[in-house]
Amino acid sequence: MSIKSDTLAKSRSLRSRAGQTLVLFMTSALAAIVLVAPQPGDALGGELLALAAASGVILYVLDRRGGHDQASRVARYIERASPNAITSVFFGVAGVTFLVTAGGGLYWLIPAAVASLVGGVINAWLFLVRV
Repeated sequence: MSIKSDTLAKSRSLRSRAGQTLVLFMTSALAAIVLVAPQPGDALGGELLALAAASGVILYVLDRRGGHDQASRVARYIERASPNAITSVFFGVAGVTFLVTAGGGLYWLIPAAVASLVGGVINAWLFLVRV
């Protein structure tokens, strides 16, 4: 990113996409941290819900700031499948199902982490292609 920092500084869209990439990677990292902390189950479920809400809001704001590329077919498809929304929803489902002890619980963290990491890699690739 520092190679063309002048390009990044001029483009709100590129800065927003870079931010999304970091949020997607950090969401999985933060989930791993709260999982290894010794704590009651209610606290873990609440923390997963808070993580889902916080990452969802931040990703939504960054997505709106970044704009949408209507010219690229790949970008339109990825925006429709939105790894950003999928990641937040899966982390939220993990938190809710863990709290109610039904519906999969922490097993939802597997697709959540996969969506987060794959979404981050896709965003990074799109970001690098544009810079």
